[in-house]
Amino acid sequence: QVQLVESGGGLVQPGGSLRLSCSASGTFVSISTMGWYRQAPGKQRELVADFTSTGRTNYADSVKGRFTISRDSTKNTVYLQMNSLKPEDTAVYYCHADLHVPLRYIEVWGQGTLVTVSS
Repeated sequence: QVQLVESGGGLVQPGGSLRLSCSASGTFVSISTMGWYRQAPGKQRELVADFTSTGRTNYADSVKGRFTISRDSTKNTVYLQMNSLKPEDTAVYYCHADLHVPLRYIEVWGQGTLVTVSS
């Protein structure tokens, strides 16, 4: 069984910072893509940042220059450093990965971690 375990959400004031972590565990061959999505109340889930299968990074325009995605491949872990947080960043943040398992690829989601930006 493969799972993604997230941590690092919480309440922060506008202008503050948070760091999210997501680790993949279980039996898989390799990680193809891995990153973060978010869903605010009443809105659709959207990509925040991710690593593509070629190792490039993608960022939503709304977070460019404020958020940084990084990874530790030895730990199958990605991080999302979020700086200069705004109230509109408030959402449930979900880790997502496409994993190579024997004979196929599977899509896995984490359980979500709530980030609240408020004074």
